[in-house]
Amino acid sequence: MGLSGTSKSKIVTGEAGYVLEDVPHLSDYIPDLPTYPNPLKTNPAYSVVKQYFVHDDDTVALKIIAHKSSPRGLHFRRAGPRQKVYFDPDDVHACIVTCGGLCPGLNTVIREIVCGLEHMYGVKKVLGIEGGYKGFYSRNTVPLSPKVVNDIHKRGGTILGTSRGGHDTAKIVDSIQDRGINQVYIIGGDGTQKGASFIFEEIKKRGLKVAVAGIPKTIDNDISVIDKSFGFDTAVEEAQRAINAAHVEAESGENGIGVVKVMGRYSGFIAMYATLASRDVDCCLIPESPFYLEGHGGLFEFIEKRLKENGHMVIVIAEGAGQELLVESRHGTENKDASGNKLLRDIGLWLSQKIKEIVYE
Repeated sequence: MGLSGTSKSKIVTGEAGYVLEDVPHLSDYIPDLPTYPNPLKTNPAYSVVKQYFVHDDDTVALKIIAHKSSPRGLHFRRAGPRQKVYFDPDDVHACIVTCGGLCPGLNTVIREIVCGLEHMYGVKKVLGIEGGYKGFYSRNTVPLSPKVVNDIHKRGGTILGTSRGGHDTAKIVDSIQDRGINQVYIIGGDGTQKGASFIFEEIKKRGLKVAVAGIPKTIDNDISVIDKSFGFDTAVEEAQRAINAAHVEAESGENGIGVVKVMGRYSGFIAMYATLASRDVDCCLIPESPFYLEGHGGLFEFIEKRLKENGHMVIVIAEGAGQELLVESRHGTENKDASGNKLLRDIGLWLSQKIKEIVYE
């Protein structure tokens, strides 16, 4: 997956409706920034590859399908190695931090960053920040090298540890500055990337030559123009296990109904892919497609019909589906986790109770 800077988007417009949602860059606030030849040019493992470098004007369209009468629409900067880089590898002091919840593949990402920096670019100094954002100012660090990370992709979790919250922008940037770090790789979800944006803005405010790269961590696969986010395939496989178990239980009882809630805050990729793979699901509910319970064409009508036909059924629901059906809290406020993400109500438990009330009573 591509690594891109994180902060407020730069919007560049062109002819015929062309719009580039660009990422900020060091050259935006440091004039006359020196450049260096990309070490890949002389790397024997990569120099023989033709057209390996990405052109500065390369972009990726948000919508692949377009009509000749329609404007060009929204584009994003294409990630990949450029002909020139803005850091001398000998001067690079990089750090990596993982924040938020766990995700399959975290250690693999850490390993590839470390090995890529050293083997491809010749960077020798890479530091791991332990325990999430608060590790920056808690002085918890571990040196990383290809030897240290050689086998970590075989383990679960993250060798650096993780946490939610603990984001004190000023303290984090103070630590970055004190340690002489000039490349920061931040692996995390929505809340983490918002924090990365604040870190970059503070770095920009201080005029520091420090690059911030955000690696999106989401098993929901809800990132534009990326085929698959890391961890997605594993999530689908695990969801299939739950679906298979629910099907066995439902099939063994009279009018049995298996309800399986899977990850998917604002997108239903896991639910849909697992449903298509299992072939035992009768109904899949996702955030992108609103549904209702009662009346003609409602979920309850479909459940009754399916039970009459088969005597059992399986429902898969993404965690973000049907949130509008749940009763709002008494105070009308949204609860959030330590990373600033909205806490969703348990649609799986709520739907199970509703089914018991309507179908079995």
